[in-house]
Amino acid sequence: MAIRRRKLSNPLALAVMVTLWQKPMHPYEIAQTLRRQGKDTSTKINYGSLYTVVQSLEKHGFVEVTDVERQGNRPERTVYGLTEAGREEMTEWLSDIVAVPVKEYPIFESALSLMGALHPDEVVRLLEERLGALEVQAASGRGALEKLYETLPRLFLVETEYQLHMVEAQAEWVRGFLQELRKGALPELAAWRNFHETGELPPEFT
Repeated sequence: MAIRRRKLSNPLALAVMVTLWQKPMHPYEIAQTLRRQGKDTSTKINYGSLYTVVQSLEKHGFVEVTDVERQGNRPERTVYGLTEAGREEMTEWLSDIVAVPVKEYPIFESALSLMGALHPDEVVRLLEERLGALEVQAASGRGALEKLYETLPRLFLVETEYQLHMVEAQAEWVRGFLQELRKGALPELAAWRNFHETGELPPEFT
């Protein structure tokens, strides 16, 4: 099952629709709500482009103007609400993302695919540095999560749990790969090292 091609693909648009699903808001309130609810830790939010996202949603009929507020001498604020088409789009889009795995391209994965360009000893040093950072990040995440459990329902913390699990899983993989490199258990390690020390590309690498 493939994810259906959508009119909008920016995850911020989905976050805006879910925020407006709660109640109609003006763009500044949308931004404040996203920040207050911690959505900026799981969705890349460029607050400068939020108005453009809202305009795109309006253009496609997913949101509509429901009111124009004026308080004292402040500029008017346009309040937007989710349309029926927006509710349908939000539900289908969110359902697709939850149900269908897609190939993503994390930058660390890209670096791993290219790390042969570095000397294996340097890779060991760099991965040790990364592992230390991941362990600190995991410990900090576990502590923060325990505190959050005291004040928030778990429903609102599942993305934080997932983030922590991904950090811990990455740390476990890095730890195991480092052990292979240190013990010389990686089958191609000798050829990899020889290439960097002699400049001769092993036949199996071509």
